[in-house]
Amino acid sequence: MFGFQRLKIQQWGNAVKQLPEVKRFQKRACGLVAALMLLFPTGAAMAATVPIEAFAAQQTFENPRISSNGSYVAVSANLGNDEYGIMIYRLADMSNTAFLKLPKYELAYEIHWISDTRLVYVKGGKRGAREQPFSFGEIIGLDYDGKNHSYIFGYKESLLGVGVPPGFGVFEGLPRDANGKFFMSRASPENSLPATLVYEVDASSARNVKSRLVADIGERGMGFVLDAAGVPRFAYGTDKDENQLLYVADTAGRNWRALASATVGGTFRPIAITPDNQHVIGYHAANNGPSSLVKADLSLGNRQVLAEDGFNSVGAVIWDSSWQPLAAEIKGGQPRVVYLDPDNPDAKLHAELRKGFPGQNVRFADHSADGNLSLIAIDSDRNPGEWAVMDRRKDSLARLLQQNAAIDPTQMGSRQYFRFTASDGTELDGYATLPAGAQPSRLPMVLLPHGGPHYVADKWNFDTDAQFLASRGYLVLQVNYRGSSDRGYAFQESGYRKWNTRIQDDLIEGMRWAVEKGYADPQRICVYGTSFGGYSAMMLAARAPELVKCAAGLAGLYDLRAMANRSDTSRSYYGRAAIERFVGHDDAALLAGSPLALVARIRQPVFLAHGEKDERTPIAQAEAMKRALEKAGNKPRWMAVAREGHGFYNEKNVVEFYRQLESFLAENIGTD
Repeated sequence: MFGFQRLKIQQWGNAVKQLPEVKRFQKRACGLVAALMLLFPTGAAMAATVPIEAFAAQQTFENPRISSNGSYVAVSANLGNDEYGIMIYRLADMSNTAFLKLPKYELAYEIHWISDTRLVYVKGGKRGAREQPFSFGEIIGLDYDGKNHSYIFGYKESLLGVGVPPGFGVFEGLPRDANGKFFMSRASPENSLPATLVYEVDASSARNVKSRLVADIGERGMGFVLDAAGVPRFAYGTDKDENQLLYVADTAGRNWRALASATVGGTFRPIAITPDNQHVIGYHAANNGPSSLVKADLSLGNRQVLAEDGFNSVGAVIWDSSWQPLAAEIKGGQPRVVYLDPDNPDAKLHAELRKGFPGQNVRFADHSADGNLSLIAIDSDRNPGEWAVMDRRKDSLARLLQQNAAIDPTQMGSRQYFRFTASDGTELDGYATLPAGAQPSRLPMVLLPHGGPHYVADKWNFDTDAQFLASRGYLVLQVNYRGSSDRGYAFQESGYRKWNTRIQDDLIEGMRWAVEKGYADPQRICVYGTSFGGYSAMMLAARAPELVKCAAGLAGLYDLRAMANRSDTSRSYYGRAAIERFVGHDDAALLAGSPLALVARIRQPVFLAHGEKDERTPIAQAEAMKRALEKAGNKPRWMAVAREGHGFYNEKNVVEFYRQLESFLAENIGTD
């Protein structure tokens, strides 16, 4: 099953020509990729209509990490049908040195090499195919050859010695030299312990793990930034009401003192200490607005702005081969790159790589300790993602892995960034995905509201739902309504307790904007979404029947009372506080703001799909929505799937859902 296949460097067109004397570097990829490429050939050999299976393909890869000496690469692999594993390869010949298959539904949330031959991974999971992975707080060790697989810390066990009981572990960082050690913070389950402890852990031996307490701060769930010597210097987080917590320590990592908001001049999240230990780099947001990237002294004075936009927050930071911030990405369409020091050799190299991959994001994903080898991550609105290995001494660049080789980027639609002004004068943004080769002129349209609704925003990167719908001939509209992330806390807070009012107004006005521009056919608009997106689909069907001709929800939220009182969110310390901020706990108001209370106004065709084991939005509320619609004389299309949670994991179920969604849309708004 796990063989290898040579890949042609020419598949990147002129990309490799940007590097001098490009050489073959054992350009092979895992057999999972090869199998998918045989199933779904790229280019002209592929059928005119992209198969549903290409969008549902789950044999994909995440988070490749290169060993400190550059000898090995480890990757988290999605094997399909709820199964995940860790694969380790020797880069010299891409021979497989280890394959660890994890228990069903479990995955490697993070992977970090702690020496030339040993790594640790943080175990995690997913609630559904469309959900982001989350950590279980378990840290486990593994050798490059799959041996000495040992549990280091988590809620099941602790090998950190006397006085360090089991709890929730968070990987905090590595020392400058790979010596078998790493830094980990500990909290008790559900963050019930009002303190966060940081340990230096020596896991070089699977049988004799040692630890040393290096920081102790009396706040829950804090993150830490360490200096070059591995000393924790900053601690950051928020309390249950989202107030910033920020502390700075002395050079020994002790005597923590709080930095007040007045001192900070807003909020500040540190990300790195400069090598001279004199400055800190981090995200600064004044007046709860969009964040900029700044450099400041260790008391946060003398701030220097390194990158900013004003409308969107600064996005991801790209790190150079010495693990210092190299560049920042500015959101809003394809990310713009701002180099912090354009004369840095890595900045010049990165700029050349970007020229070689026009229209795509290019990032340094990881580096060997000597800076010679780098993993290069490449993705775009059409490309789900791939990774290459760059050898500076050999001037070579070779494809390593593809995120989903079933997708041919040339057959995907382009995602166009737009802005429009809402009726109250607020400027909003979003993305319109066009079918490949189509012009935006009176197309049938699907509005695709994102889930969340908070801490989430639609971005330019590849979006599977949007590309699937575009491949079926639909213009796909995504609006970053009030409450979305990426524009500062004030913008996100402006959506609190306005789920059924202002957020839905923003979506309605987005549809009207697309119609007024002539992009969308006003007689052929449907709304489809997952989780909160399903909530919005039903709310918009009730509130804007003149625009919405059909509505579909997957794992939808249809009764806010159920979320507030009977979901997994309502069972956690932070979750209960979040619910109070977002919607409150008044049952009468919650019902009034729920689609379940508005079924009499929903006359359009409805499609409801749900997993029977969903804990985030339990299926009971979908069943209640179904019964209420039937009672009102509007029997919905119904898809209930056993052993599925908040979204669908199983590839066959994803295929069937897409097939039913395709049929539902064709029946109601067509593509002719």
